Amino acid sequence: MKQIIECVPNFSEGRNPQAIRQITQVIENVEGVTLLDVDPGKATNRTVVTFVGAPDAVIEAAYQAIVMASQVIDMSKHSGEHARMGATDVCPLIPVSGITLEETAEYAVKLAKRVGDHTDIPVYLYGAAQPQSYRKDLSIIRSGEYEGFFKKIKEDKWKPDYGPAVMNAQAGATVIGARDFLIAYNVNLNTKSTRIANRIAFDVREAGRVQRIGNQYVGEIARDDQGEPIRIPGSCKAVKAVGWYIEEYGIAQISANLINYNITSIHTFFEEVVKSSTERGIRVTGSELVGLVPLKAMLDAGRYFLQKQERSIGVSEKELIHIAVKSLGLDELGPFVPEKKIIEYAMRNASDSPLINMTCAALADETASESMAPGGGSISAYVGTLGAALSAMVANLSANKKGWEDRVEEFSGWAQKAQEIKDKLLFLVDEDTRSFNGIIEALRLPKETTEEKALRKEAINKASVYAAEVPLEVMQTAYTCFEPLRYMVTHGNPNSITDAGVGVLCILTAMEGARMNVLINAKDLQEDDANRLRSAANELIQNGRNQRDDLIGLVDKAL
Repeated sequence: MKQIIECVPNFSEGRNPQAIRQITQVIENVEGVTLLDVDPGKATNRTVVTFVGAPDAVIEAAYQAIVMASQVIDMSKHSGEHARMGATDVCPLIPVSGITLEETAEYAVKLAKRVGDHTDIPVYLYGAAQPQSYRKDLSIIRSGEYEGFFKKIKEDKWKPDYGPAVMNAQAGATVIGARDFLIAYNVNLNTKSTRIANRIAFDVREAGRVQRIGNQYVGEIARDDQGEPIRIPGSCKAVKAVGWYIEEYGIAQISANLINYNITSIHTFFEEVVKSSTERGIRVTGSELVGLVPLKAMLDAGRYFLQKQERSIGVSEKELIHIAVKSLGLDELGPFVPEKKIIEYAMRNASDSPLINMTCAALADETASESMAPGGGSISAYVGTLGAALSAMVANLSANKKGWEDRVEEFSGWAQKAQEIKDKLLFLVDEDTRSFNGIIEALRLPKETTEEKALRKEAINKASVYAAEVPLEVMQTAYTCFEPLRYMVTHGNPNSITDAGVGVLCILTAMEGARMNVLINAKDLQEDDANRLRSAANELIQNGRNQRDDLIGLVDKAL
């Protein structure tokens, strides 16, 4: 698997578009790096940049950006709502695929050493890259901020990991590290009071607040036997949060870092803020994401709010995201564009899946053209997606049927299963064409020498086996849809039984077409591979035909 890491540097400039552009330009100039997001904030005077790529390319781009930031940002003149200590305030590396957090930390150390060796910027390691436990936490390292670091950096305890032990007046100091994915998330309040916002933040963040004797706000701090302040923990684990006022919006916000969204999700945090705010006479009006968010976090939020509404969760990704955006108010301060804000979508290249990104008319026209692909294999997979979509439709109609309110969960599960089958078959629409193109590429390999001929023959055989395995996977995936379709025919909304029947016919058509492609692609394979593929396809199609006959018989009887 290809190694990919994400880098999310925070630069202490959110008001000067030219300076921000100079920084992002050097990132884009590095080959092998994709710039995903640039999110400036005027009130915080801070810009969060997100880019991804192979590890070596990412740390090259990060280094160039850190150098450029030190030239175009003057920290001696900087002011903003967010805590900061340097022009490049923090530069985390995050594993995305094919690489562990520990391996990512090694790249963070490599980057930090290069900055320390070749610039006048003091560098601190944090997170997984920092071996000393007391220096792992970013907020502890940054305590005192830019102004306080001229003194702090001289303390033995706070000597930089790399670079000079002298504060850089213009560039400040930089923190570089490695961490898991963190969601930067702000919740909007209908107040300008930072004091109230902080009280709400103390209610919800893991660290909570210090316990006081008497008056909870100004009373004497309660201490334990060792003299340490006693803390009242907040309601959300793995969350850091503060309250602040954002002048450009004219509102106070709860600004949070969700350190592990699998422990505290976006929707859980949002609901806890709503609860605390309501108790204090404050109303939550919306929220915003700073930088990018994982797709799973948005889908989980969509399902959560649909369940609260007692509706089926077996809807499309697009609908789940729409529900999440509207329920969390993510579009209150500006448009929420999934293609730009969800990391998987931002990384997605439309050219990787050209067929499923077409309109129905365009796909029909492309199929009708003189090109050999897309052909019967891709169309078979697409017909299967329509069968699965009909299955999901009937399940959702059943879940929302008047008088069946107690059956929402029952049909929601079937709708979700059908959606999963639909999504897998959609992937196979393009994968079938990609597998065919793989054979063409193998045929074009050089064949001048004996070695080249052997390599070409091996490549052709490998591509041909895969070209037969893809339609077999279409058959296998499509066949699993008979289970939800049978439930819809026998237990679903009777007004939609013909829709389920059409779904059955689509599924068998997909299987019949895919079987033809298995057989033709297996013709020239080695005997063992050919027999294995033919046997599996023939067994599946017989089972599929039996399912079709039985289910269509039930539909006809009902009609």
